[in-house]
Amino acid sequence: MERAQLIEILRATECAEERGGFTFLRDPNWNAADRAAVEALQQSAIRHPQSASAPGWLGVPTGGTSGGGIKFARHDEKTLGAAVRGFCEHFGLKRVNAVGVLPAHHVSGLMARMRCAATGGEHLAWDWKQLERGHWPRVDGNDWVLSLVPTQLQRLIASPEPVAWLRGFRIIFIGGAPLWRELADQAAAARLPLSLSYGMTETAAMVAASTPEEFLAGDRTSGAALPHATITVSAEGAVGVAGESIFRGYFPEERETREFETEDLGEIDARGHLQILGRRDTVIITGGEKVRPEEVEAVLRASGHFADVAVIGVPDAEWGEAVVACYLADGRPSLGRGSEDEINRQLAGHKRPKRYVAISPSAWPRNAQGKLKRATLVAMVTGSNPTR
Repeated sequence: MERAQLIEILRATECAEERGGFTFLRDPNWNAADRAAVEALQQSAIRHPQSASAPGWLGVPTGGTSGGGIKFARHDEKTLGAAVRGFCEHFGLKRVNAVGVLPAHHVSGLMARMRCAATGGEHLAWDWKQLERGHWPRVDGNDWVLSLVPTQLQRLIASPEPVAWLRGFRIIFIGGAPLWRELADQAAAARLPLSLSYGMTETAAMVAASTPEEFLAGDRTSGAALPHATITVSAEGAVGVAGESIFRGYFPEERETREFETEDLGEIDARGHLQILGRRDTVIITGGEKVRPEEVEAVLRASGHFADVAVIGVPDAEWGEAVVACYLADGRPSLGRGSEDEINRQLAGHKRPKRYVAISPSAWPRNAQGKLKRATLVAMVTGSNPTR
């Protein structure tokens, strides 16, 4: 991928901003505090401009693997180009045509555009709200791909008409957040060509992915590593990624290494497929026992009582942290004692939610890319009166 081509793509996204030799992608939904923080960060690019040939000239916004404030992961045509080539080789695609419902300032939306441009394909940007209302773009042939987050798939799969439309894609990539077992099984029963992927801003999007054939055969892992990446798991269970698509540091810092240890916990099976188990920074310690929120969430989702649910740990004088389940306020009927008993039978005592907290849809802190802001939920819960 040529730099001139990449610059043209970025300008076309209408979310690119040039400062001191760098190009930054910006989120139009940032609040005033976010914009002020980003502006202060970008001033360093103006004070210390770099030449057009210097590495790390593209800043892609991210919360960072620790979930802190806004950072910019430095990428360039080499890191993005490696990611495109690995993607095409993994899926056997010479030309990529994509319907894009994810924003260009997010790495998933950005890379969808990059893949199409680099292979001479077509990128059709489409408003998610229009898609949700049943206005779907026509895709001819079976060579189109689509990227969704799990909550988007959940909404589309509820009706037969969008399911028929989804079947017309060659691949539907699912990323941004874990796909829960019940939704995966529902998609497989509908014969949807899903690919469960794993990646992040720091890796230029996906570095592991299953194929639709593997998914439909019952594979629920994130698949094998793409050709441009190497994935390892440490003795402590931390997922590490190495390869040419690894970012070049959080602006304004630079990093030379092509290895990156994530905050994700996982395991690699005998086939070399990656299974993500959760995150190190979300593990709850209650009464000296470790609880992975994702494990409890899977049981709660399987109960059928929750349209969306998230499990967090909140400070507790007796246990250190208490397991709390937050749910979308209008997403389920009242959880009766019999239903709660059924949930508890599937969880060890220390994993059972001590409280259930209703959160209004307008305050539910899951962004457009499916990422849940657990720290926001903790702040809301510790300052609220939980409701059953």
